[in-house]
Amino acid sequence: MDQKPEERTQSQSQRCQLLDLPWEDVLVTHVFCYLPLRHLVSLQCVSKSFRSLVQVYLANCRKFDPAQTGPHIPKEAFCSMLRHNQVLHHLCVSNCSDWITDKELLPVIGQSQHLLRVDMRGCVQLSRHALVAVSLSCPRLQHLSLAHCEWVDSLALRSLADHCSDLRSLDVTACRQLKDEAVCYLAGKCPALRSLSVAVNANITDTAVEEVAKKCRELERLDLTGCLRVRNEAIRTLAEYCPKLQSLKVNHCHNVTESSLGPPLQRALVLLQDVVGFAPFINLQI
Repeated sequence: MDQKPEERTQSQSQRCQLLDLPWEDVLVTHVFCYLPLRHLVSLQCVSKSFRSLVQVYLANCRKFDPAQTGPHIPKEAFCSMLRHNQVLHHLCVSNCSDWITDKELLPVIGQSQHLLRVDMRGCVQLSRHALVAVSLSCPRLQHLSLAHCEWVDSLALRSLADHCSDLRSLDVTACRQLKDEAVCYLAGKCPALRSLSVAVNANITDTAVEEVAKKCRELERLDLTGCLRVRNEAIRTLAEYCPKLQSLKVNHCHNVTESSLGPPLQRALVLLQDVVGFAPFINLQI
């Protein structure tokens, strides 16, 4: 039986539209969290209401990775998206390495005191002030990647150690300003470290490795790739003090020989390049 015109009008008016649902309690929490960030960015173009809704989501999201928007994100879009967010737990800006500087990053870090994980890999235009800002603003930080950030110096790393004692993983691969003293200080202040990479740094010697072994007894992964001054003695100290070690990388450490990789390290994955340089990596995973 056909509905009368007034009945159809009343029925249509009673239909629930998407935007009629509670934004923060339903859409932000249970719907938008499953959508790729690039889709949310596009959704802003639908209407002013959808733009406002997406802004509410961005102000409440816990994880932000610009790589989800595509290969490149404009500087203005990055700043706009995080302008009102104070609850971030995970921030990755490695995809912004071509343009991000302290000017864009520091305001975000300053208002994100709940950060647990920060990834700044390859962000060569930042400065030591970025690491100091992370240290002072993020006391709960547990995971930090600074690989190939050659601006990281000893004083900035000391600041990190002083203020982020709950650090669980740190990647300072190719941070060549760092020397033994800074790594030793970090080990003393951050005994909960489980993963550490000081790879591609010829300044690192047995002194730093042995201090890490003695102070960070929970260590599970250590990357010493290209640490040319590390020798067998340091590896034996690791075997003695780090029973939970699962992964140890010593490729291109030509002063480390198989004699130091005996039974105490049989649980570890060891990548050891032959001194001659032509033999394939030896996988000693047992």
